[in-house]
Amino acid sequence: MKFDAEQFRIQPDKRVELAHQPTHVAPLYASKADYQNLLAAQVAELSALQEVFYAASSHAVLFIFQAMDAAGKDSTIRHVMSGVNPQGCQVHSFKHPSASELEHDFLWRTTRELPERGLIGIFNRSYYEEVLIVRVHPEMLSNQGILQHNGERAVFWRDRFRSIVDFEHHLFRNGTRVVKFFLHLSQEEQRKRFLRRIDDPDKNWKLSMSDIEERGYWKGYMQAYEDCLSATSTEFAPWYAIPADDKENARLLVAEVVLETLRALKLEYPRSSPERLAELQRIRDLLAPRV
Repeated sequence: MKFDAEQFRIQPDKRVELAHQPTHVAPLYASKADYQNLLAAQVAELSALQEVFYAASSHAVLFIFQAMDAAGKDSTIRHVMSGVNPQGCQVHSFKHPSASELEHDFLWRTTRELPERGLIGIFNRSYYEEVLIVRVHPEMLSNQGILQHNGERAVFWRDRFRSIVDFEHHLFRNGTRVVKFFLHLSQEEQRKRFLRRIDDPDKNWKLSMSDIEERGYWKGYMQAYEDCLSATSTEFAPWYAIPADDKENARLLVAEVVLETLRALKLEYPRSSPERLAELQRIRDLLAPRV
């Protein structure tokens, strides 16, 4: 079954208003068992596509996940990519930058982790943190040796958006497909998930006071996401604002976008040349049982 994930794709040059983007949609599954069957079918297809993708080794794919806390990035990555051969997939989670990383431009630390051709790369948070959390907490720029004057702020963020778009266009021209997911969670659903982390001893470690403090900046984060998605969703590196209040729905939608990204490449196993076929015949002869 194919799900219509395109309705959640952010169109280029369109101003995003997250208040008009759903955080919840009608379930795509009839029951828990139905959800598990649907996801299993998607995972099986992804496994088959990834095998051809790895063998062809002509492109790389990078999937970027951004979201507010508790939106389900980790679990979405874990469930959707559960059938992928670990040899062909790289997952990187980016926390606070190190002192060394702060000495470089804001794209440097993530550029080092880009996937090679034939590999699927996943960024759990990414260089977009530099126009999201840093946008909400501009005092972080002082750690990067960057000083801002009030009159230069709009130009500064515009230039960062332009650097990102130029970078992603460069990747596209060189065979890397970039697809970005914003897991769109409501503030009320985040509150419920935080409470569940308190109630479940096995999840206590996932919640800290800093998470609660960041909730106080919700409006600022939504503004930052709106500006970011509006400025950086392009034909060659689109954003999808995935409704995330229902984790199962979100996983099915993300899986469909991942599948469509690989399907669109129309890849095949490498065809053997006449020379290669002759070499294989010589190998066959050497492996033939001796009489």
